[in-house]
Amino acid sequence: MDRRGVWRRRLHLLERVGWAVSVLLGGTWVTARGLAWASERRSIAAFHESARAAVASSRSSGGASAVEVDQSLWDARRVRAYARALMRPAPPPLALLRIPRLGLEAPVLAGTDEWTLDRAVGHIEGTARPGEQGNVGIAGHRDGFFRVLKDIAEGDVVELALPAEVRRFRVQRVSIVGQTDTHVLAASRESRLTLVTCYPFYFVGSAPRRFIVQATPE
Repeated sequence: MDRRGVWRRRLHLLERVGWAVSVLLGGTWVTARGLAWASERRSIAAFHESARAAVASSRSSGGASAVEVDQSLWDARRVRAYARALMRPAPPPLALLRIPRLGLEAPVLAGTDEWTLDRAVGHIEGTARPGEQGNVGIAGHRDGFFRVLKDIAEGDVVELALPAEVRRFRVQRVSIVGQTDTHVLAASRESRLTLVTCYPFYFVGSAPRRFIVQATPE
């Protein structure tokens, strides 16, 4: 075989190898994306299934029916942050927090990092978990889910909808404390619900104080 024929065979072989590698890499990418998509869908499904279970439990227990997220009081930047947060799948909520008179319903997720508070309200680490005995601390953004707290009053009902039950609390005290004052989150032998957000509600910049709502079981 002449030299030209040898080169043609080599080029043909290299072309076949190239196609094989392309197919392999393409298949790997498709598989990886497929697994990621499936994982995301499972996470989203788990989130909504848990929420539906809590809402169904609330209805069967005589609680208020579910409402959609009302963003009419939200800051425009917080609305955009919420939309961005929805692009990332969330874990199943620990509970659903509701204040029927104010039209608030929000999932309670673990933690208080920025993404969590953009997406929901957050359980404060170190306090009792929703459903446990003790002082349950929940934080939210003053320009998002918790802006409605500006209109809360003593005697208002606050609900924690859990997968197996709905716990109802009644607001006993509303107060304003310094941003480093954490005594309101102290452990308690008795059941208590403490809601925390920044204050003033319409302050421009980093708000210097904290708005506290304390509620006890009905």
